[in-house]
Amino acid sequence: MRTAISSAIPSAARKAAFALTVSAVLVTTACTGQSSSGADDDASKETTINFWHAWSADSEVAGVKALVAGFEKAHPNIHVNVVGNMTDDKINQALRTGGDKAPDVISSFTTNNVGKFCSSGALVDLNPFFKKSAIDPDKTFPAAMNEYTQFDGDRCAAPLLGDAYGLYYNKTAFEKAGITSPPKTWSEFETDAKKLTIAQGDSFKQLGFMPNYHGWETTTEHYMGQFSPTYFDKAGKSTIAGDPAVAAAFTLQKKLVDDLGGYRKLEKYRAGLGDEWGPKHPFQTGQVAMQLDGEWRLGMALDAKPKFEIGVAPLPVPDDQLDQYGQGYITGTIAGIAATSKKQNAAWELVKYMTTDTNAVVAFSNAIHNVPSTLDALKSPKLKYDPRFKTFLDIAANPNSTTAPSSINGGVYLTTIQELGYDYESGKVTDLKKGLADAAKQIDTDIAQAK
Repeated sequence: MRTAISSAIPSAARKAAFALTVSAVLVTTACTGQSSSGADDDASKETTINFWHAWSADSEVAGVKALVAGFEKAHPNIHVNVVGNMTDDKINQALRTGGDKAPDVISSFTTNNVGKFCSSGALVDLNPFFKKSAIDPDKTFPAAMNEYTQFDGDRCAAPLLGDAYGLYYNKTAFEKAGITSPPKTWSEFETDAKKLTIAQGDSFKQLGFMPNYHGWETTTEHYMGQFSPTYFDKAGKSTIAGDPAVAAAFTLQKKLVDDLGGYRKLEKYRAGLGDEWGPKHPFQTGQVAMQLDGEWRLGMALDAKPKFEIGVAPLPVPDDQLDQYGQGYITGTIAGIAATSKKQNAAWELVKYMTTDTNAVVAFSNAIHNVPSTLDALKSPKLKYDPRFKTFLDIAANPNSTTAPSSINGGVYLTTIQELGYDYESGKVTDLKKGLADAAKQIDTDIAQAK
């Protein structure tokens, strides 16, 4: 089979690079429109709609072009003007101002901002459109993707491919260390990470795993995803201070940091390692033997031609939750309809095609090499992929896989949790219970102010 993966930087990866900066841009504004304001157009008549997306790599742009071409073939009366490389700040400005050149349909890499898109009214609620088309989102999309495309009962987005996180491991290093299979529990993972670590003076010849929060995708939400945290209660209050899953994730990470050399020694080693998106990524060079990463890493690692065989597996789970092994953290790209659009029925036809048509989703997945975003597409025999890529398909389809829930102020609460992580791993905060309580209070304050 053709390797269905690419060295192009994927949606989640680029999302992480600018999510924190755009979170301040997508301020909650007065409602820019209602789902009925532009849903009275006749989608069977000749019309033209504008579609703004964020993809920019040549292979991705070509994939979008093919996707839209397939739609126009199926809907010859609807023509689509495509504008690429549009980040959330540009999209949000256009959603607020409207106009003939503004988007009717948008796609965004930043799932953390769904809560803002929904609560501000910038994107219309798609529930009436799904109902009109007799499509049940709960039966169409994987559970985690279904969750991150809605907020407070408002389904203002639909998933448009996704990213799944798993464990990459150096099979050659595993064999030399006498490890016969990838770890399934965190205690096994810790044991293996120690076995795989080879000291060299006051540094490392090989590090079993880089646990620090700046260690390429090892963020607090990615760790916590394996512990199935709740984040918020039914009243919308932060639960991180009392949720044992959160404390367990923080404790696990800190123990890995301490046992693998300590924060300062690990940071010194990390400072001399290669860039996350270049060929000298430390997993690809063999300097780090295990890596928490997304589905895109396989293609990038293979392109770097490593001197070892790459293994792929789900991330470990807590020791008392072995039955949950196979789950992972899920994120991805979303699509929605602008509230300012006067062609919402025609726009819905494009959104429906891109996000629910099995053949369209599969073809787009094959083209840009992200995980398909419907349950049917995940099982399609038309998918083309390296056998190892199936791990990510299974993670995406796993009903126990998790994501970070939407919030009215986007990913601000995740930033607060991550900042605590930095302080805790470095020793600046030593009382985890108090740190989590303070963070929870800050999260609640920020959300109250956003409302």
